[in-house]
Amino acid sequence: MSKILIIEDETSVLEAIAAYLRKEDYEVFTADRGYKGLEYAGANDFDLVILDLMLPDISGEEVCRRIRSKSSAYIFMLTAKSSLEDRIRGLEIGADEYLVKPFSPRELVARVNALFRRIKDDSQPVNVSSYDGGDLVIDRDRREVKVRGEVIQLTPIEFDILEILSSNPGIVLSRETLIEKVLGADFEGVDRTIDVHIKNIRKKIEEDTKSPKYIITVFKLGYKFGGGDN
Repeated sequence: MSKILIIEDETSVLEAIAAYLRKEDYEVFTADRGYKGLEYAGANDFDLVILDLMLPDISGEEVCRRIRSKSSAYIFMLTAKSSLEDRIRGLEIGADEYLVKPFSPRELVARVNALFRRIKDDSQPVNVSSYDGGDLVIDRDRREVKVRGEVIQLTPIEFDILEILSSNPGIVLSRETLIEKVLGADFEGVDRTIDVHIKNIRKKIEEDTKSPKYIITVFKLGYKFGGGDN
């Protein structure tokens, strides 16, 4: 049973989301304050955190940062902020998806179900790939990445993007292809979502983000993986 934490201060929204998710047999924890949510997150291993950005005691952005610093759980942000800049900022601090209020609880549940279907259907073989003399190591079974021997923290979406690109070395994958494979065909965001995730991955795995050797931009086409096998 997948474990989900909802952090939302609007009681009606919190109760509605929780009720819909419990009907789908998810184990649901709820918190109406950010600090309470952080306590739950520190004491439990959640598969998904649904986080409202507008909280009364601590900003949702700060809650996201703190959870992401210690957890690889997927994070869905709920917000009334609908501008592209707000969405990009949320992705940059560690969110995986965005849902703009007002929304239907059924829509949220559909996204959650799609997420866990993608996780369940991920049938990558158990293996570890090493690149450039071991400078970059991708453990697909443990969903772990090491850079020069040090484990780095990737968000689930970031790992999925890196895993797909590295599994297709030298092949250019368009933003649309990456969105479909990682976020699902029903994702309604923008192409720049992938660009933001790529930017975050590069910060974590590249020695020189201005001249990357692993995730290479192919102008007007997309991205390809350029790492050499060990």
